[in-house]
Amino acid sequence: MEATAESTFGIEEALKRLGVSGINHGSSTGSVSSGNGEKFDSFSPVDGKLIGSVTATTQEEYEQVIKAAQAAFVSWREMPAPKRGEIVRQFGNRLRDYKEDLGKLVSYEMGKSYQEGLGEVQEMIDICDFAVGLSRQLHGLTIKSERPSHHMQEQWHPLGIVGIISAFNFPVAVWAWNTALAWVCGDVCVWKPSEKAPLCGVACQNIMVEVLKENNLQEGISGMINGDYRVGEWMTADGRVPVVSATGSIRMGKIVGQAVAARLGKSILELGGNNAIIVSPDADLKMTVIGAVFGAVGTAGQRCTSTRRLIIHDSIYDKVKQAIVDAYEQMRIGNPLDENNHVGPLIDTDAVENYLNAIEEAKKQGGNEVIEGGVLEGEGYESGCYVKPCIIEAQNDFQIVQEETFAPILYLLKYSGDVTNAIAIQNGVVQGLSSAIMTNNMREAHQFIAAAGSDCGIANVNIGTSGAEIGGAFGGEKETGGGRESGSDAWKAYMRRQTNTLNYSTELPLAQGIKFDL
Repeated sequence: MEATAESTFGIEEALKRLGVSGINHGSSTGSVSSGNGEKFDSFSPVDGKLIGSVTATTQEEYEQVIKAAQAAFVSWREMPAPKRGEIVRQFGNRLRDYKEDLGKLVSYEMGKSYQEGLGEVQEMIDICDFAVGLSRQLHGLTIKSERPSHHMQEQWHPLGIVGIISAFNFPVAVWAWNTALAWVCGDVCVWKPSEKAPLCGVACQNIMVEVLKENNLQEGISGMINGDYRVGEWMTADGRVPVVSATGSIRMGKIVGQAVAARLGKSILELGGNNAIIVSPDADLKMTVIGAVFGAVGTAGQRCTSTRRLIIHDSIYDKVKQAIVDAYEQMRIGNPLDENNHVGPLIDTDAVENYLNAIEEAKKQGGNEVIEGGVLEGEGYESGCYVKPCIIEAQNDFQIVQEETFAPILYLLKYSGDVTNAIAIQNGVVQGLSSAIMTNNMREAHQFIAAAGSDCGIANVNIGTSGAEIGGAFGGEKETGGGRESGSDAWKAYMRRQTNTLNYSTELPLAQGIKFDL
């Protein structure tokens, strides 16, 4: 088939350089599959045009991918970790070469701004740099034994195949968070990209396969499967895949978590967020507006860390509300490849319907639209995926406020009294991913990040809820899943722990002083 993407902002040339233009894409370990699977198309939410088609992985092809991964693991795990790091370094350098092209594809296929697309590729580069350093620091412990002439140690070994299920909103970065760490740990990876952004997955696979071929390494080190949830179910139920890292909705995560737990496998779950910023009377208003507005409308509200709730002290509520409204009125909505625009489209018309339904539910439950939502029409909005960022005054106990809607809807909530009341509102949802407080009050700042403060995996002071750096472990608590990806010691999730005791004496004393004489 012929890809139909027009040469808007150089996207057609970028597709060609990434090897995702004008062909049907398969889903084997790197080359085009047999094409026997069901074909599904990738349409851009930017202009509604067909970018390309992908064939879903068949059961037979899935077996080929898993067997290739198993075979590659045998030799990959024996390669010294710094040598594995060298491969990841080369992959990171190749990403630098393709940064603009891949950033454009992310923007065009997913709908986020081009600057955010570039930022996502930069996250991939950053995690590769992190992983290269990590490859020389994978460490265990030495432990003093109670027995003479005995040495105890703890070390970490690779698990095998790491299954990765990623979501459409970060179609390349989250895969890299997982796979860069897993590779230096000695694991091999099988990735199921989102069926809503499959060409981003094909492009990344093409880049890594180039690196593997240049180093005479097996393609099974990086495998890919494509399709809907049914393809993902094969992996979550497969005992040959000891760990599955899944990013997506809470509903999806519960299904994956139960399936993996049923076979006593490991899961890394990074699920939904219902993130809030507390605005204290001691907040810097300018910083508050920047953090709140970007958090709410960045990626059209389709980040798991998007700001969904703004909890404002009643003494400054009207002032903050007006400043946020003024900022919203300055936003430009349109083609995300045009860097003059702030907000691009939602991923598809299903997301638009969810957005509209959430607004109606909020109004039914007593919410007041401060800035009305709606679907944009006319020139430049032909895809039907562009919507107006919406602001609604609400209560935290509204059922719709308790839910995560992947769209640019910001709920304004009031609190009175001290920051303890605001923290109770912030924590009063089932999700626990990201949170923030805007304050210049030292006591409030420390209270927010203390044990009795935010119950989220991420708690920020004087920055927004989105925009995490790769150096820190990323993930959340409660129904966000408890998994951690990216930095810190998240690498341990991709490895198995082993305790060793070495006896270098001529005796065999037993622990705890037990006597067993023959």
